[in-house]
Amino acid sequence: MSSKDWLEKDFYAVLGVTKSASPDEIKKAYRKLARDLHPDRNPDNKEAEEKFKAASEAYDVLADDKKRKEYDEMRSLFGSGAFRRGARPGAGTQFDPSDLFGGFSGAGGAGADRRFGGSGFSDIFSSIFSGGGAGGPAGPARRGPQRGRDVETEVTLDFAQAVRGTTLPLTLRTPGACDTCRGSGAKPGTTPRACQKCHGTGLISSNQGSFSFSEPCRDCQGSGSIVDEKCPECRGSGGVTKSRTINVRFPAGVADGQRIRLSGRGEPGDRGGPAGDLYVQVKVRPDELFGRSGDDLTLTVPITVAEAVLGTDLRVPTLDSPVTLRVPPGTPSGRKLRARGKGVVRKEGQAGDLIVTVEVQIPAGVTGEARDALEKFAKLTPPPSRDRLDARLRRATG
Repeated sequence: MSSKDWLEKDFYAVLGVTKSASPDEIKKAYRKLARDLHPDRNPDNKEAEEKFKAASEAYDVLADDKKRKEYDEMRSLFGSGAFRRGARPGAGTQFDPSDLFGGFSGAGGAGADRRFGGSGFSDIFSSIFSGGGAGGPAGPARRGPQRGRDVETEVTLDFAQAVRGTTLPLTLRTPGACDTCRGSGAKPGTTPRACQKCHGTGLISSNQGSFSFSEPCRDCQGSGSIVDEKCPECRGSGGVTKSRTINVRFPAGVADGQRIRLSGRGEPGDRGGPAGDLYVQVKVRPDELFGRSGDDLTLTVPITVAEAVLGTDLRVPTLDSPVTLRVPPGTPSGRKLRARGKGVVRKEGQAGDLIVTVEVQIPAGVTGEARDALEKFAKLTPPPSRDRLDARLRRATG
């Protein structure tokens, strides 16, 4: 992405946030747009695809503190629309700030240098816009290798897959170079020709006094080349949306909501630049039996009144083989029992525990011999101590 695009595009408006938005607000807005506009959810929808690209471009700048600061300072200094491509004839001459400030010296330049930490406008804008040297006309706005955009997707794992770890194939639909024309945009057997008007630079420059003014070439739309016979596959764009499948390893213990970064697995770079990164947002389906608390697994098991009173050996499942836990006599409802090492097993060999909560199950109603036995049991066992309750009741009744 050319830095000149920064003056044309309102990245805050693209993401639907204010200029004072916090990094978390920017991230939240981008994630919502990425989910809604993702090509997998909008197959063959060119409008959604373009909005998805625009959101990714905006997030790439606003999520980086350094880029965001440069973007804000640039738009504050020059305003938006300073580099409108394909401007109407007579709409005014467009200028290149690197040449404008490169022509200044003396006190004015020194003041500008102090504002930008001593580096100077000439150095700053030369590095940003790749313009000409100080005081001279602007050179061709050639872009070097550009890093590909980051890609974000979402994967849902079963509970056991998240606990144990798994490898899954992941199919992505992302922009890439057209295989038919190899990214040139020209019909096979033909090649793009250099634009005669701008001599392949993509810019039309003119000198007016001490300043050099540049604007994108209208004939080639700033690309520097013209395709006479367009590729039938990509229709001259040089790029198409491709499906690709990669195997993604999810480590043991990956949690719901965790974001995994795969370096270099995002969109391919431009002009030989490095690929972007792939971010995988993990969702974990709940299990019908087990819950999770950190590296511990949780399980609730019902027991009878007799088992709670007399004690019992309780056989419970784990994600591997079953284990037997001893329920001691007189166990109250809600007591927790621990099976060590039966939780989440991490790569480094550490493992959480299985925490079993016993829940005394009270029958809804008993009849016959069961009722007789229960009444006899009640007569033979001492009642619970209610001394403090009784004292409060006596005070309340005077």
